[in-house]
Amino acid sequence: MHRLAWPLRFVAVILAGALLTTGVVLAVAPRLWMIANAHEELPVVLPEFQPLSQRTIVYDLYDNVIDVYERENSQPIRLDQVPTEVIDALLAVEDNEYYLHHGVNLRGFFRALLSNFASDAPVQGASTITQQVVKNEFLAGLPRDGRYKALQAHYATMLEKKLTKDEILERYLNTVYFGNNAYGLQAAAEVYFGKNAGELTMVQGAFLAGLVRSPSGYDPIRNLEQSQRRFVQVVDRLEKVGLITEREGADLADTWELPDRLRTIPTFSTTPTYYTLALRDYLLTKSNILGATEQERATLLYRGGLRIHTTF
Repeated sequence: MHRLAWPLRFVAVILAGALLTTGVVLAVAPRLWMIANAHEELPVVLPEFQPLSQRTIVYDLYDNVIDVYERENSQPIRLDQVPTEVIDALLAVEDNEYYLHHGVNLRGFFRALLSNFASDAPVQGASTITQQVVKNEFLAGLPRDGRYKALQAHYATMLEKKLTKDEILERYLNTVYFGNNAYGLQAAAEVYFGKNAGELTMVQGAFLAGLVRSPSGYDPIRNLEQSQRRFVQVVDRLEKVGLITEREGADLADTWELPDRLRTIPTFSTTPTYYTLALRDYLLTKSNILGATEQERATLLYRGGLRIHTTF
């Protein structure tokens, strides 16, 4: 009896395992099929980037700035206007192998996962800069499921074939969000340090790169402790890639002062007056100079980068 019972039990275990495996396959197969075939729903050609938002500046009779019209603080700059050491710091924090991969960095992805797993908080980003550009430009509003990641990876490889590395990096630096309504590096340099992007130091650039992961969570104005912890992580990253020495890193972590208030460049420190408010109302509601509809006029006034010279 016992000799017969053992083979029966063995067969029963095998059958149970087979049924379990079949059930798992049936459960996940549709999702895997959708991810694997996501490329069939991709466009053959990537759409063009939307024009970058730019503030409109109003001047008086003597070319003094008397008002600024904008809804989002976004000031496009060229890549060659950013100091090389600032770019090095940004890449060290966000995508150290940017100029080596082709849009997707699997090695960096798994290394980031291991690094973040070993830390109390995320230290390295799992997405490349190209993938971040794709996310901001083409995937806004889509559900974050398996198909989303497949689309992001595929779009990233397509984008790298369409544009040069420098062109993609320039777009990233002009559109990435740094918190406090600052879109792009120039706006962030103004808001946090009261200077132009071309005047940033390597450490300031690294600090700004550290905000990208969670602009609100690492906001030095509202969440100083979290921002300080993040800065220490950033400094550690600069050490690991050889941009600073261990001694310099220790000194920065102990003594470097994080921004404690929001700033502006003195040129754009303006207060709306009755005249500039009346001018804005006229351009939006009482004139068709900027467009046939109020929406068209508002888009051009707040995002078109106009330079309005008045006789006031």
